[in-house]
Amino acid sequence: MKLATLKDGSRDGRLIVVTRDLTQYADAGEVARTLQAALDDWPATAPKLTRLAESLEAGSVPSEPFDPRHVHSPLPRAYQWADGSAYVNHVELVRRARNADMPTTFWTDPLMYQGGSDSFLAPCDPILAADERFGIDMEGEVAVIVDDVAMGATSRQAREAIRLVMLVNDVSLRGLIPDELAKGFGFFQSKPSSSFSPVAVTVDELGDAWKDGKVHLPLLVSMNGIPFGRANAGRDMTFDFGQLVSHAAKTRPLAAGSIIGSGTVSNKRDGGPGKPIVEGGDGYSCIAEIRMIETIEHGGPKTPYLHFGDRVRIEMKDKHGASIFGAIEQTVRRYAGDERQ
Repeated sequence: MKLATLKDGSRDGRLIVVTRDLTQYADAGEVARTLQAALDDWPATAPKLTRLAESLEAGSVPSEPFDPRHVHSPLPRAYQWADGSAYVNHVELVRRARNADMPTTFWTDPLMYQGGSDSFLAPCDPILAADERFGIDMEGEVAVIVDDVAMGATSRQAREAIRLVMLVNDVSLRGLIPDELAKGFGFFQSKPSSSFSPVAVTVDELGDAWKDGKVHLPLLVSMNGIPFGRANAGRDMTFDFGQLVSHAAKTRPLAAGSIIGSGTVSNKRDGGPGKPIVEGGDGYSCIAEIRMIETIEHGGPKTPYLHFGDRVRIEMKDKHGASIFGAIEQTVRRYAGDERQ
């Protein structure tokens, strides 16, 4: 089942069910007005939404053409957005680039930060920034939406609470991060609104690509139409989603609709850092990673961060080449001061 949130002029939009090929949708308002409402009563709403999805595939309910430009992120806002860093290869490169040792606990205890969840970007809305000197970067990730999770839930219990999967562009302002982290109080200004894929899908839609709490498919990232990354989200993922959700719930319960991210998808190559696609590698899911490798190998970065006018695309396809979640397609634009994100 594939779910999305249609823009209808309201803050939280309207829940719709989308066909597997992402071409048609049906209104799901008779089941639940919004995705959050559906998640709040998932045992009751999920079977009804499944029947609606089956009827939509069969062509037996009214439908309209699906256009990702007309949808919000599946949850336009959420009670919780916590982003992990499950690909420790990425973390290791960050530390090496600044000649810092990596604590051994990073391999056993996930990193996680609490992001802003009150104003997600729609998947085709622009990335707005006031200044290119902020160091605008995309971060291609996978995320899950969970049902209620009890405090202290085990990894197995946490994995069983996963209801939906989607993609993320966790926008980062790299130029602001060092000074902010130096204060010892974590991210805030350096982590603006994130965006999510046009649709969120139930785990069964992933078939055998969902295994051990991971999505074993390449995450396709491009900049200005040029392939930039195709790292496999199931490879080199030190902590699976069950572990990440359990970590988030260690000292608090998680409410239905909470979103947990994987962190930047990152793969090693022959035991070392990845290589660009043009050199036969799988590339990168963020610009910072290639800059780290350039710093390690050449003494300094060469690849610039995003400029105004640059285009970013993040997508994942199944083994038959069909888009699973639809694509996050965004253009970087200067914030004019009169636009509401």
